[in-house]
Amino acid sequence: MIKNIIHQQKEERDTLLSMPYVERLEDDVKAEWLNSSLIKLITGPRRAGKSVMALQLLQEQPFAYLNFDDDLLLKEFNEDDVVQALREVYGNFKYLLLDEIQNLAGWELWVNKLYRRGFNLVITGSNARLLSHELATSLTGRYLSMPVLPFSFRETLKYNKVSIPRSASAITPGDRGNILHLFDRYLHNGGFPETVLNPGILKNYLSSLFDSVLLKDILKRFRIRQTRQLYDLSNYLLVNYTNLYSCNQLKNDLNFNSVSTVQKFVSYLEEPYLFLNLTRYATKIKSQQKSPVKTYIIDNGFIKARSFELSPNSGRLLENAVFVELLRRNYRPRLDLFYHRTRNDKEVDFVLRKGHRVEQLIQVCQIVDNSRTLKREIDALTETAAELNCNDLLLITWDHEEIIEKAGRKIEIVPAWRWTMDN
Repeated sequence: MIKNIIHQQKEERDTLLSMPYVERLEDDVKAEWLNSSLIKLITGPRRAGKSVMALQLLQEQPFAYLNFDDDLLLKEFNEDDVVQALREVYGNFKYLLLDEIQNLAGWELWVNKLYRRGFNLVITGSNARLLSHELATSLTGRYLSMPVLPFSFRETLKYNKVSIPRSASAITPGDRGNILHLFDRYLHNGGFPETVLNPGILKNYLSSLFDSVLLKDILKRFRIRQTRQLYDLSNYLLVNYTNLYSCNQLKNDLNFNSVSTVQKFVSYLEEPYLFLNLTRYATKIKSQQKSPVKTYIIDNGFIKARSFELSPNSGRLLENAVFVELLRRNYRPRLDLFYHRTRNDKEVDFVLRKGHRVEQLIQVCQIVDNSRTLKREIDALTETAAELNCNDLLLITWDHEEIIEKAGRKIEIVPAWRWTMDN
């Protein structure tokens, strides 16, 4: 039975390998990963392209493939039988790809055993616990990790065969208009590969994906009985993306029994990379814990597919897109990515930290044509800069570009589309 399942999955693998994809890996990254004997871990939300990334990494290599999003494989799984069947079906292979490994109970022990036996492993998973708990505990120092998120704006341009200008002077007014048109579409539709390739399916596809994540990755995995409350919480966070909330507020608004239940459900929604939360920057952990939290969603397309807004707020969409781009640049909420409120209650959207030093402050505001709006954003940046001793100040806008000085500090104002294209 196991051998038949692996034969079927090999056919699926070969079909996937034959399809055209947007190339997401540079050759030097491929070489670095393939030359390492460490476990190669690819994580991210469902349908963001983890499996494709793994296939692009291995496409010219002899590799075997197991897909644990297959209920039949999970039902028939036996360690020894699987290893024997892999050798029978694939012969000698150099790499073993384990796809969506989090679906296999006790997977980390089996992976550890395979690693000790000399298997060169590439594994993918849609659960943040792969990094934060099981893998970090069982395989400390034995893996390389690569987060895969929905397409960046740069990648959508690449798919649409739009050449990326190397300098601002190379952009004609026509180029700029075309890029702004594509960025506006990206801002509203997000970057899930399937919806970038076929925008007409966006609402149905992402609505179904949202429900699938709630059902498969949360309700079934954690055996939650309060189904209605989980859906209410996810809808609340979706409507209030980029806004502040407290668990005590959610307890009262959504009729939860306790704050601890709210905290537990919020953490469940973070695990499959659906919602992510940003804490306030503070030098003391207790101050961070007592402050309200800002919530973001992993892709703007979910907002279009599931939100009740009649006309989406472009400013909030822009802030959410900037947050996700910061994740792509390997900034981690609670570790080196925060928001901040000054002593005078002025807010800066993003504080980027490197070690113990604040390296950059980022404010996001779609339109700054109004002098009062511009003053408000600049004052928040300069006041925060004085409190946190930071001189790298950035204001991301829709299409405004300028460098100004205030309170002895330089503030760079840059269009969002240009900033997102920077490597």
